[in-house]
Amino acid sequence: MLIMAILPSCRPMPKTSTTSGMMTIMCDNSFENIMQQEIDVYEFQYPEAFIIPYYIPQQDAIDSLLALKTNTIVIARDLTKNERAKLKNKNQTVYSEMIAVDALALIVNPVNTIEELTVAEIGDILAGEITDWNDLAPSDLGTIDVVFDHNGSSTMQYMRDSLMNGRQFGKNVYVQDSIEGVFEIVSHNKNAMGIIGVSWITTDMRSRELSTEQLVEISKDMNAEMNDYEYDSNIKVLAVSPSDQYRPRKPYQSYIYSGEYPLFRQIYMITTGARGGVDNGFFSFVTSVNGQKLMMRTGVLPAVIYPQVIELTR
Repeated sequence: MLIMAILPSCRPMPKTSTTSGMMTIMCDNSFENIMQQEIDVYEFQYPEAFIIPYYIPQQDAIDSLLALKTNTIVIARDLTKNERAKLKNKNQTVYSEMIAVDALALIVNPVNTIEELTVAEIGDILAGEITDWNDLAPSDLGTIDVVFDHNGSSTMQYMRDSLMNGRQFGKNVYVQDSIEGVFEIVSHNKNAMGIIGVSWITTDMRSRELSTEQLVEISKDMNAEMNDYEYDSNIKVLAVSPSDQYRPRKPYQSYIYSGEYPLFRQIYMITTGARGGVDNGFFSFVTSVNGQKLMMRTGVLPAVIYPQVIELTR
């Protein structure tokens, strides 16, 4: 009798479909700002969809997918042939798509007089071959302290693979346990240089102050366009050039789009979720026009954009 009395009060889980049911997603820490916005809008539009995100280091996300602990991940690269083969051997079908291009920003304390660096200089700093700000330009700041978010993060991996030519990180490279920790160090340490994803540094991300209802409307706005946002006033963003022969640029969307800003990486969304399930539904939303328009407001470059060409006459 007690069981019969309790059963009517239990709320049944919604029937699984592309817009209802529960899923988990393992997302690289660097992309939390981007993905949480997508989740909020999707759950608002489909109240019977429940998405549980975990923001973790990239390799942990990949390991979770390979171990079948989750069906969906967001990371800074596509799966390798070996990783795909492991999933195929477990009878998993992989759907993968690039969803955005992220720029890696170099941030320093506002009192730092350095304004720009070349890719070669950044590589030498990371390898500990350039150790003092005065080696780059007249400065009394002293030793350069480089700060990353996590040990072994995708940001560290990108910088090592792209800029260091097989060298190891120098003794001047440190890690924090969060991206917020990087901001904390840079805002208080005049010698520090942090390296983080561009979505964490824009102050004109009006989506931070908007309701979910307003974000839904933005995602449907056919006139959405790229914007060059202002940066957080508590830090200074350095301009970067491929070499001395090129004009240094800051990581604005327009320069990511044109390829003039050299530090960028692709963001992939990968799922093994079954067709007709909520994993597949969320994957379809993020890769759709509406999902891509939401990303445009975070500072990254969406994979699908609609550039507006304006002709000016004198």
